[in-house]
Amino acid sequence: MVTLVGFLIVTVCVIGGYILEGGHMHVLFQPIELLIILGAAIGSIVASCSTNLIKSLIQNIMGIFLPSKINKDFYLDLLRLLHDLIKLFTAGPQEIEKHIENPHESALFQKFPLIAKNHHLVAFLCNTMTLQLSVSVEPHNLEDLLDTDIKTMHDEEELVPKTLFRVADALPGLGIVAAVLGIVITMGKLAQGKETIGHSVAAALIGTFLGVLLSYGFFQPLAAKIENKLLEEGKCFGVAKAALLALARGCNPKICIEFARRSIPTEHRPSFTELEAAVRGSGGTAAPAKKAA
Repeated sequence: MVTLVGFLIVTVCVIGGYILEGGHMHVLFQPIELLIILGAAIGSIVASCSTNLIKSLIQNIMGIFLPSKINKDFYLDLLRLLHDLIKLFTAGPQEIEKHIENPHESALFQKFPLIAKNHHLVAFLCNTMTLQLSVSVEPHNLEDLLDTDIKTMHDEEELVPKTLFRVADALPGLGIVAAVLGIVITMGKLAQGKETIGHSVAAALIGTFLGVLLSYGFFQPLAAKIENKLLEEGKCFGVAKAALLALARGCNPKICIEFARRSIPTEHRPSFTELEAAVRGSGGTAAPAKKAA
């Protein structure tokens, strides 16, 4: 919703300023120029991207107009799930194997639907705990492994905003292409009088205007919004990593969860008291109440 408001402000300010200066709206309405610019931009995306990347582009563009799934409730559910998983892990392999081998049918994971829907995060947790059950991994080696996994996911996701930034950089050039084509058409109208030539030149220049406006007013903010959204969504892996590393170092479940809690961005971080209440509400046990950090 905020993104739509931002785009509306851009449109109103640019078009409104033009009208206040005495401009005429019908001059700006050049659908063929728009077809040339956006058509060439879309064609360049199709030519340069894999099918999976194109699908990811569409999903991410649609996703920025929906409410964010990352909030305090999401992180509270993640902390509660980590608490329960770590308690089961320390109780013995038999207690946790049934949950991490088939998490989509696990009653434990289904208690936390916000987390269960995040398939990458669920796989990250289950694969790591399965490894810790099967072999002894030194904490520093486990940290390197988790960092590699997180970096791989980040590199894949980063392709989406990078692609949009490249398209945004190309749009002013595509606008010039549309403008040059308009000038070529104008050259064939030299015998039709000054008024006709003036309208034709104005229509051609709209191509340059649209290319620059689409680049800096829409595509670059769109790419930046997706980049920020992906970074925000990726922070939950750092939270899970903090708990898993604390577990590998032999910390008890409460300390593991506190490591995780303090890895949460302050905007969404629950207080110690909120976490304690949430853990107790899910049937777990927590330490005596302390002041929130």
